[in-house]
Amino acid sequence: MKLIVAIIQNEDVGRLLDSLQKEGIMATKLSTSGGFLRSGNTTLLIGVEDDRVGEVIDLISQKCKTRKQLVSSPVTNNPSVGAYIPYPIEITIGGATVFVINIERFEKV
Repeated sequence: MKLIVAIIQNEDVGRLLDSLQKEGIMATKLSTSGGFLRSGNTTLLIGVEDDRVGEVIDLISQKCKTRKQLVSSPVTNNPSVGAYIPYPIEITIGGATVFVINIERFEKV
């Protein structure tokens, strides 16, 4: 048995959980935050048999796509004035960070 820990952006959670449920795969959802933007993330804990790990990772890959987003960067544009003038920069968000961990024992009590 494996424990899949998937950290995904909140925007992708609904689609992924729907897909997992359709395949009979249960997940525990934890609200988390972090990363460059300190934006909301969700961590999913998914326990599956070894032979279903690939299936789960495929679903995560399909539903958690990366995308571009513009954000303001408070970087000085004029060092002589010392003014901080925000300007937009494009960053990549989304996708998923996935850990697969061996589980020695599983019990549902």
